Order: sequence, then C-alpha cells, then structure tokens
Amino acid sequence: MTNSSFDDIRSLLRQGFEVQAAAVADWHRQEPAFTTDLPEAVDAPGFIDLLLRQHWCNFRLWHVEDRARRKDAGAELIADCKYAIDKLNQERNDLIERLDLYLVRALEPLLPSAPQNARVRHNTETIGVALDRGSILALKTYHMQEQAERGGVTNDFVAECSRKLAVLTEQRADLCEAVLDLIEDYAVGLKRPKVYYQFKMYNDPRLNPELYTRKAGA
Repeated sequence: MTNSSFDDIRSLLRQGFEVQAAAVADWHRQEPAFTTDLPEAVDAPGFIDLLLRQHWCNFRLWHVEDRARRKDAGAELIADCKYAIDKLNQERNDLIERLDLYLVRALEPLLPSAPQNARVRHNTETIGVALDRGSILALKTYHMQEQAERGGVTNDFVAECSRKLAVLTEQRADLCEAVLDLIEDYAVGLKRPKVYYQFKMYNDPRLNPELYTRKAGA
C-alpha cells in the first residue's frame, strides 16, 4: 500500500463523495462496466474503484426495490426481487468492509501512540458505513431532483419535493464534514479506526436454518 498522509486521506474521502454524486447521473445514461475480478485496493485509485462498486450495489438495489413495490407484481417477480436484494445486500456489506480495511491500513501508520492503559475509543459507525450512507443520499438526492423537475404535477408537489431536496443536499454535506471530522479525531488521538464485520447469516446455507434444515430433510 502506498504511503498516505492525513491530508491525502481527507482528499480521497472528499473525492469519494463527489464521484458518488456524479456516478448516479452517469449511470442513468449508461451502466458501468466493472471487471468481474475484485482486486485488493492498494492505492487511491483502487479505493475509488471499490467505492464505486459499492455504490453500484446501492444503485441496483434502489431500482430492484422499486420493481418489488409495483402493485401488479406477481409472486414470481417479488421472489426474484427478494433473491436479488439479498445478493446485492451481501455484496454491498462485503464492499463496506473492504473500504474500511483499506482505510484502517492507510491510517494505522499515521496514528499517534495511545497513552499506556488508556481506554481505546471507537466511533459508533465506521467510515465505510458513512460512505454507504453517502451513496444512498446521492441516490435520494438525484431521484428527488427528478421529482422536483417532473412535469404534469401540481405546484404544491414540486414545492414539497424541492424542500426535501434541499434537506437531503444539506444532510449529505453534513455527512461529508462529519467524516472529515472523524479523520481529525484519529489524527489527534481521540479515537482509533477499526473494521467491523457484519457476518451476514441469511445467505450462508450453514447458518440459515431455513436452508440447512430443508437441505437435511431433502
């Protein structure tokens, strides 16, 4: 892994929020073409590739969930959507962990030494999870703007969507600043980064009783 400074990491995270917003618009015009392999991120471009792959999971989840909520959706369509949602959520969470792993490895050499016998403090959510929230907010912002600019609706509807768009835009900006503040907490030794693993159980036939009991009884 290439050596980074705290400023490099802040700049990388700002870039991450920016590319999420730009990608939503781009992908509505043309879907991305990611390679099937998933190499480990060892530098900033590799991190951005991971971040966009994770964002692509949320992009697809958004549209699969829209299909599942159709009033005319039959049982087969809903089941197909459920399977797709489970698979995408697994991939989404795996990629969050990969983002955190890269960041922890990049940050560890920069961290000040903790005082002896001091309690190590951690944040309630990781930067990877915050980036996932930034991804979802980028999707919400794009689609709310679509509604605010939609034709054939009432002025009240447009005004409501415009108000919501302003709130979403502010919340996403706040989130980006909070992530950068957390990097500052790491820099001065207030907190230390850590990877937290989800260990999703529902897709593992060894851990989901609905899967392993049926298999045993087959």
